[in-house]
Amino acid sequence: MSTSESEWRQKIDPDRIPGHVAMIMDGNGRWAKERGLPRSAGHRQGVETVRQIVRFSSELGIKVLTLFAFSTENWRRPAWEINFLMSLPEQYLHSELPELVKKNVRVKLIGDPARLPEPVRRAIDKGLRDTGGNTGMTLNFALNYGSRMEIVQAAQAMVEADRQGKLRGPVNEALFTSYLYTAGLPDPDLLIRTSGEYRLSNFLLWQLAYTELWFTDVYWPDFNPVHLLQAVYDFQQRERRFGKV
Repeated sequence: MSTSESEWRQKIDPDRIPGHVAMIMDGNGRWAKERGLPRSAGHRQGVETVRQIVRFSSELGIKVLTLFAFSTENWRRPAWEINFLMSLPEQYLHSELPELVKKNVRVKLIGDPARLPEPVRRAIDKGLRDTGGNTGMTLNFALNYGSRMEIVQAAQAMVEADRQGKLRGPVNEALFTSYLYTAGLPDPDLLIRTSGEYRLSNFLLWQLAYTELWFTDVYWPDFNPVHLLQAVYDFQQRERRFGKV
């Protein structure tokens, strides 16, 4: 543990760790460009950051970690980059799944798996099976995810359930939430976005209604446990009123 990490750990109240942290992992391409490297090098280094942050988040006591890995809009990128990005979750799960099982981490997917390549679906399905009984941190991978798509699909599912006479109670926020990909999970307490961008990019629009937002200029490949501790410290300094006085 570095001196800086140790110092920041001492500032953190271990009893007030945000339960659910969501992350928009941005800046891989710019990280690579500034170093004269191909974009693929930035994505590859970004996976190393995922490994580090997942391990650290579990040790820190975060209950749910949601990572925005591939959006519905990312399909507009060049074919070579899409193929490379699609290979990364498979590689990550292949190498990290034994440790995730050992560390009691549960893997979940949020997003529409239908368009994902078959090898990626197989890797995710294995991750879901092998960690399904784990009771530690929940690790959500948002793959082929878009919040507007999620909301529309939830509405469509409710209409279909009503048509079949299977709608489970009056239409209210709780019922609608039960049709989202994140059903059964708490809303994020803290959202972190890297790379200096200040937007949500169609990520968890319903779930982020009262989430604390934290932005950093650091590119995702350079994001490390100290940055996460800084975000948690900042979160702990805020007063969350949820609309109350």
